[in-house]
Amino acid sequence: MSIDALLRPFSTPKLTLKNRLVMAPMTRQFSPNGVPGANVAEYYRRRAEGDVGLIITEGTTVGHKAASFDAAIPNFYTDEALAGWAEVVKAVHAQGGKIAPQLWHVGCARKPGSGPFPDYPSATPSGYALPGKKVGEPLTTAEIDEIVKAFGEAGRNAKTLGFDALEIHGAHGYMIDDFLWEGLNTRDDKYGGSRSKRSQFAVEIVQAIRSEVGEDFPIIFRFSQWKQQNYDARLATTPDELMEVLAPISDAGVDIFHCSQRRFWEPEFEGSDLNLAGWTRKLLDKPTITVGSVSLNEEFITTFMGGEAGSADIGELLQRMEADEFDLVAVGRALIANPDWLKQVQQGDVSSLKTYDKSLLAALA
Repeated sequence: MSIDALLRPFSTPKLTLKNRLVMAPMTRQFSPNGVPGANVAEYYRRRAEGDVGLIITEGTTVGHKAASFDAAIPNFYTDEALAGWAEVVKAVHAQGGKIAPQLWHVGCARKPGSGPFPDYPSATPSGYALPGKKVGEPLTTAEIDEIVKAFGEAGRNAKTLGFDALEIHGAHGYMIDDFLWEGLNTRDDKYGGSRSKRSQFAVEIVQAIRSEVGEDFPIIFRFSQWKQQNYDARLATTPDELMEVLAPISDAGVDIFHCSQRRFWEPEFEGSDLNLAGWTRKLLDKPTITVGSVSLNEEFITTFMGGEAGSADIGELLQRMEADEFDLVAVGRALIANPDWLKQVQQGDVSSLKTYDKSLLAALA
């Protein structure tokens, strides 16, 4: 099958890409004291050299003391870290690539005593790390305002440094997703209750960033049904419920939605073959990115536990792209194993791709 659908340029009034391939954000933790160094710049440069259309960086934390659970995760607020990110941007642009930082607050994933500010309490909407498991106090509205402001400042930094877009991490049971998920959000103020009210925190973050970057800078929002705490969790069980969650966030100023699934080929709702990105595109009429075990024969949980993921056919992916089910496709682990993934796929033999296993995370190559 022709891979022309993957090679087509992508263009909106705010963002033009040479093809439909996106590098998925993946935590690597190779930034001592939160500062990305020359090795990080080289890591992303190699993927740009491999013709990735848009690189979305590993999660980089906003300027809030509870935002990170590890000092080796890059931050996006200190002068030293921002200088490092400037070099990353320069390296990617030198290869003709485009790049977006993923702005991140880990929320309940940070245990008390961890991260660069171990004495600072963890931050959660209602004080829960798991449904029913209390680990702290709910965030006050003043604390919520601080986090929203930190995201806005991170957005300003992204534009100032010359990034081509930015992504807000609203998925996988981290801070923004903690608010979206009723399992962790039991608030009874404007941030809790109905699905649309649980979206209010995300809305304010998007608005804060938009006010800093202006109307012409692309904002991507990543979300998921599943959580690191519960793979079976769901924000929505029907298309109408998904619309309740996403419509306010979309209206706040999101340009592209990055729809995270563990397996991109799985239908999202009964009665339709559309995946999560397909439904989001249909409901919101905005571009979407699909992701989830692309070109691999095992999902990430298997490899996280030490298993391997070999190559898998991408025929179904290409069929869905040709049908315009979604606009862009994010590849993660396969790009760690194969920085030139697209060039190898163009040769027509995915079996030549290197196997991914957890040992590859031990080095930044």
